[in-house]
Amino acid sequence: MKKLVMGILAHVDAGKTTLSEAMLYLSGSIRKIGRVDKKDAFLDTYELEKARGITIFSKQAEMSFSDVEMTLLDTPGHVDFSTEMERTLQVLDYAILVISGADGCQGHTETLWRLLNRYQIPVFLFINKMDQDGTEKEKLLQQLRNRLNENCIDFTEDQTEEFYENVAMSDELLLDEFLQYGSLKENQIAKAIYERKVFPCYFGSALKLDGVEQFMNGLGKYTVEQEYPKEFGARIFKISRDEQGKRLTYMKITGGELKARNSLFGDGWEEKVNQIRIYSGTKYQTCSEVKAGTICAVTGLTQTKSGEGFGIESGELLPILEPVLHYKIHLPEDCDAAAMLPKLRQLEEEDPQLHITWNEELQEIQAQIMGDVQIEILQNLIQERFGVLVSFDTGNIVYKETIANKVEGVGHFEPLRHYAEVHLLLEPAEPGSGLVIDTNCSEDLLDKNWQRLILTHLYEKEHRGVLIGAPVTDIKITLVSGRAHKKHTEGGDFRQATYRAVRQGLRQAESIILEPYYDFRMELPESEVGRAMMDVDKMYGTCKIAYDEEIQPEMTVLIGSAPVACMRGYQREFASYTKGYGRLFCELKGYEKCHNQEEVLLQQAYDPEADLDNPTGSVFCAHGVGFLVEWDKVKDYMHLDSVLAPKREKEISVQQIRTENKEEDLWIGDDEVEQIFRQTFYANKTDKSISKKKFRNRKPDTYATATYKRSRQTYEKKEKYLLVDGYNIIFAWKELSELAKENIDSARDKLLDILSDYHGTRPGHLIVVFDAYRVKGHDTEIFDFHNIHVVYTKEAETADAFIEKFAHENGQKYDVTVATSDHMEQIIITGQGCQLISARELEKEVDRVKTEVREQMEMQVKERNTLGELLKDF
Repeated sequence: MKKLVMGILAHVDAGKTTLSEAMLYLSGSIRKIGRVDKKDAFLDTYELEKARGITIFSKQAEMSFSDVEMTLLDTPGHVDFSTEMERTLQVLDYAILVISGADGCQGHTETLWRLLNRYQIPVFLFINKMDQDGTEKEKLLQQLRNRLNENCIDFTEDQTEEFYENVAMSDELLLDEFLQYGSLKENQIAKAIYERKVFPCYFGSALKLDGVEQFMNGLGKYTVEQEYPKEFGARIFKISRDEQGKRLTYMKITGGELKARNSLFGDGWEEKVNQIRIYSGTKYQTCSEVKAGTICAVTGLTQTKSGEGFGIESGELLPILEPVLHYKIHLPEDCDAAAMLPKLRQLEEEDPQLHITWNEELQEIQAQIMGDVQIEILQNLIQERFGVLVSFDTGNIVYKETIANKVEGVGHFEPLRHYAEVHLLLEPAEPGSGLVIDTNCSEDLLDKNWQRLILTHLYEKEHRGVLIGAPVTDIKITLVSGRAHKKHTEGGDFRQATYRAVRQGLRQAESIILEPYYDFRMELPESEVGRAMMDVDKMYGTCKIAYDEEIQPEMTVLIGSAPVACMRGYQREFASYTKGYGRLFCELKGYEKCHNQEEVLLQQAYDPEADLDNPTGSVFCAHGVGFLVEWDKVKDYMHLDSVLAPKREKEISVQQIRTENKEEDLWIGDDEVEQIFRQTFYANKTDKSISKKKFRNRKPDTYATATYKRSRQTYEKKEKYLLVDGYNIIFAWKELSELAKENIDSARDKLLDILSDYHGTRPGHLIVVFDAYRVKGHDTEIFDFHNIHVVYTKEAETADAFIEKFAHENGQKYDVTVATSDHMEQIIITGQGCQLISARELEKEVDRVKTEVREQMEMQVKERNTLGELLKDF
């Protein structure tokens, strides 16, 4: 038997639940047909659904007929619960779209059609209520072709030449088959339906079982059996709780099989499946394992979320439909918000689009809601589950922000012993595209693992704009550059740098506030068209008369769009002046430029610099101390070149140029240091360039830069270099030696901290050299630790050999001092014209400098005048 998952969708009051009951009855799954008005429908199981007469939660029913084993998923039809319906679309093989023959194609029907197209789901249409007066089959079919798809074809007479011809016109191959044989095979038609080239239409009355059996036979003949891979895969589409409060995770198995006690893995978690249930209405049966194509609910999973995938279904599907209004939730006086918030989070698990948030500034709980009916249902759910009667305010518009120009955002995070820099390109994207994340960064510049981590951080957070703090959308964010430190970079560093890069880019960009717009359709008397068009103009909307629409005599159709903020409450006014003859249908069009941006800015009064959860500046480090740099000065401190601006040139101080005695002052910066390293350990290599990955281009003002005097012919003052044999010093200093016995890494880090502080008071350059000659395959590694250089030697090269080579190459040109207690090394260094300082002498010098700095600071404190001392003179 063919195993199919089919969802049934409709606009409200189209008869969707009635059709579900008829199909269940004819398949033998139920003995009696339930009715919505009698409150005994098989799938409307919640009291709220029975009371309101609408479907609120999606449900599952199992049935078999015509060689088909079907799982039917009943979805809500009311627009306020569209998000529940959309989540179900993620797991469907086919969809059944129910349309009321009395009402025809509605605005919400077109919304459903666009969603089915977005998820590429094959569709069977059932036009219901054809027993009512005034329903015309041909007129309805033509309307479907005009407003949905021209390949909506009548399947009630599927063996005629006209039928085959209509189907053949949808595809060239089918047309060739029809012209050659005069008919088409069932499997050919089924394939065309599966590929969404043909949309079968059946007509009838579900309440009277008219046409339902023919419809079910059509489902059996013209559907294709699904094929699934052997590898395990599953997609979650719903989270709920049973009557005992157990958390249920509904999923479709899309590959392989799932067994009880199997482990599932998510983002940083692993949990076991305790029980597998297959529901049909309120009843269920447990299974030890389920195979691909099955819809099941499992217990034992506490961290799953709707849209999440497992195995071959990795990744998360984000919904299109979203609420455009947010409301404050008023709690009773005796109810603690801190205790209530986790309970409301349970409802958010079941409906993620609620977006339950705690506004710290306003001290209130907020939620995003589709409409008034959903508010009523939420109030009942909260009271039923938690015994708390809540209320909601009148609601506010959910605004968004985007940008109008291309910018480069830079984020840098470098407190002591941390390091990350991220460069992001932010540019406008197509309207309705949301956030588009991409990477165009070389792996030579930033390792692939770090790039993936940055992309994860971009996805994990809802980024806020800088105008009113609204979520940003319709922006393409591309990772273009970045840098990590081999030793000091941790995962959290890139999170901070990424968030700051987004905010810094938004601060530079020309930001725009967006607001939601409705597409509307008005059916109203011709005499009221002028009034309606004037109202639309006042609401900052646009409209036109749909002359091709055929409706009742002396009635006109007006279509257009307008801001949601302006159309709120207009339904009552419209019904009043049309005296009940008019009908207004609204559906969300999307987000467009706000019609009153300046007014919204004044109302929100948002200060991006006061938003501590979303900082715009970056953290840099100098002399072992981190400091904050504001967003507009970040590019003056960043370590990597901008991808939008020309390459930065090294700055030369004009004040350093002197003409006295034909002498001039020059800055010794990165180029000179790079040349020294090139001569030292790249002397015998063909390629003498130093990789940017191994040598950080720092701005001249971040080094302990010094000047030297030279005439046109000779140097009067040599640049100073202090080379320190790292491990020799560690084991010569008592404090570091004892620390090294416990942890050599800690001893090495402490030495670097000490030397960094010491070097902040002296000119020239300080280079610390560590042995790495025993590390197989290791190449010479050079990096900066704050204001000093650190070298790890390559394989088969000791620190002594590196220092001796450096001294030989540069001993005559520069003032080189070597700190070591190695006697043999001291003899060799002296022969190269370099100065020596022993480990003990260096320790004394470091202590002396530390004491001097402390004394100077104490003197500065004493010299400050206090308020009391100043008042003595009066």
